[in-house]
Amino acid sequence: MPVELKNAVTWRCVVENEEGFFRHPLAVIEEGARIGQETRVWAFAHILGKVVIGSECNICDHVFIEDGVSIGDRVTLKCGVYLWEGITLEADVFIGPNATFTNDRFPRSRQRPGQYLTTLVQRGASIGANATILPGRTIGANAMVAAGAVVTRDVPPNAIVAGNPARIIGYADTHQAHTQEEATLPVGARQLLKVKGASLVRLPEFTDMRGTLSVAEYERHIPFIPKRYFVVYDVPNVEVRGEHAHKQLHQFLVALRGEVTVVLDDGHERVQVQLSGPTMGLHIPPMVWGVQYRYSHDALLLVLASENYDAQDYIRDYAEFRLLRERTEP
Repeated sequence: MPVELKNAVTWRCVVENEEGFFRHPLAVIEEGARIGQETRVWAFAHILGKVVIGSECNICDHVFIEDGVSIGDRVTLKCGVYLWEGITLEADVFIGPNATFTNDRFPRSRQRPGQYLTTLVQRGASIGANATILPGRTIGANAMVAAGAVVTRDVPPNAIVAGNPARIIGYADTHQAHTQEEATLPVGARQLLKVKGASLVRLPEFTDMRGTLSVAEYERHIPFIPKRYFVVYDVPNVEVRGEHAHKQLHQFLVALRGEVTVVLDDGHERVQVQLSGPTMGLHIPPMVWGVQYRYSHDALLLVLASENYDAQDYIRDYAEFRLLRERTEP
């Protein structure tokens, strides 16, 4: 016969307190903790008193949150996550089960550093199950850390990282430009990309018994008169270059040898293009965030620039770029 439980102790899934958030009867929330409305704290979670948690968060079973932790709105902490002093999670962050954070590079029993290293997970980022985040790292906005990854370096905004140590394997929400289709463009034709103002240009190529020659003409193929050029080569495949935008500068990229993958971002759309060989050029206009990665071992990248070098023309912070882009759009 089924056991009759209606006269036993009532185990409600959640209880609502006068401050407007929900907690399981088996959760421990110490006095002083500040928790936003509609946040849910489930069984066996333990939250210390000097913790700030935003609204509409979901704190799952067996989560421990130490003093000094700050959590934004709509954050999800899955089971078995421990957050230590010095960790900040911005809004809309997802932390998968058993993801591990650290705040001390050289921990010793009963020896506390004067100040713990700070770790920041920016808005909208996700960290997969069993990932490990070393202390003092920043996980950029909308980034994705794969399950089991070991993060030893900062993760750029929108990057997808995996492995031990974690390396960039892609970028989130990125449209793939199909280079095989682009290769069928007529010579001199321009293919507009989803990113505003950016385009691929098919460059002329001539071959005879003496070898092969590729050429580009200013105005016909390159939409500006260059004032300088630089060449990038001998880049380890695991390294990422670029990661900035320009306020006024135009660039034209050609992979003279080997392969380079370029990610372009205008704040609304994100496109990934693979440059392979000297018959395809990529025009990057001002106010487009650019990243280069996946260099082949023999890659030789030529970059033509519309202006001389000016450090003030660079935008190196992605959040600042998004803000400036919004201000300048009609």
